[in-house]
Parts: sequence; C-alpha cells; structure tokens
Amino acid sequence: MKKILIVEDVAFNMDLLVQLLEDEYELVTAVDGAQGVQMAQQEKPDLILMDISLPIMDGYEATRRIKGSDDLRHIPIVALTAHAMSGDMEKTLEAGCDRYLSKPLDEDLLFALLAELL
Repeated sequence: MKKILIVEDVAFNMDLLVQLLEDEYELVTAVDGAQGVQMAQQEKPDLILMDISLPIMDGYEATRRIKGSDDLRHIPIVALTAHAMSGDMEKTLEAGCDRYLSKPLDEDLLFALLAELL
C-alpha cells in the first residue's frame, strides 16, 4: 500500500483528506511545516500533500527543505492550498512542489493526480 504524508493544519481539511484516502492509502499526518519535514524524514512517504499556509514553517519552506534532501527529493509533493491568485501556482512550483491543487478540493482531480504520480 502506498504511503501519503498529509501536511495540513486545519482539522476539517485534514479529516476530509483522511476520509477520502484512508481506504486506498497508508496515511501519516503532520499539522505544521516543521513536523511535515520531520515526518517526511522518518516515514519516507511515496507522496506528500502539502498545505502552504502552515504554522511554525510554511509549506514553501517545508517543500524546499524536503526537496533539498538527497534522501527525499524524489518524493512528489502536491501543493493543496487556498492560495489561488495569479502567480500562486508558480510560487509553489518554484519552491519545489511537483503539482498544485487549489481548495476547495476537486476530489476527481485529486484522485487523477494521485493515480498519475503513484
């Protein structure tokens, strides 16, 4: 079973993602960017769903740190964010995210993206 790390600080969003994915994937979670980096190092997930607006360390910096690690840089990171203004997608890609999905989440797009990346 493929392992997904979900980095999300809003309980409602975390619960939604867990309910959507728990039957098909092994899930590990983190509630801030620093914990996300730590969990990526410990768990070596197959994919990371990264919120951008996070406490302690934002998703941009967490992504840069993960992608800066030789052991972790191969892990696809999907930005899941409410930042949907012009330039926001480019900013996530520049930080190292492989893909970008805006909130509110389109479940069909999420599952298509997971099928492609995993």
